[in-house]
Formats: sequence, structure tokens, C-alpha cells
Amino acid sequence: METLVITGGETDVSVLATALGAIDLGYRVVILTDAVCSGTDETYDASLKLLESRFTAQMDAMSTEAFLSSTFT
Repeated sequence: METLVITGGETDVSVLATALGAIDLGYRVVILTDAVCSGTDETYDASLKLLESRFTAQMDAMSTEAFLSSTFT
């Protein structure tokens, strides 16, 4: 399985859509939590919570530092 690492703005729009599309295409998704943002803390938290709770088999959320020291690299 290939892995897609996601960073970007608007966690509740662009990042969410990209992650869901990648999951639909069969990618393993890693969202770098300190490299994404939203207009509000509430939408940032809600988007990550949704992804982390519903797609645990296909997705990981972690800091950039954790990713760089993990076996994903």
C-alpha cells in the first residue's frame, strides 16, 4: 500500500477532502497535525477527530517530528 502524507490549510475543507479522496483510492494517509490548520480551533479539532475515529485502518495523524522518526520514511 502506498502512503500519502498530507499538509495544508483548512483542515475542515481541503485537508479533509484530500484525505477522504486518498482513502477512497486505497492510499494509506498520514496527516501531519502540526502542518495543517483551520480558521478556528474547533474546526481543526473536529476534522482530525472525525478522521482519527472513522478511518483508523487507513490513516494516521502525527506530528512532523514523529513522522520523520517513524518507519514511514
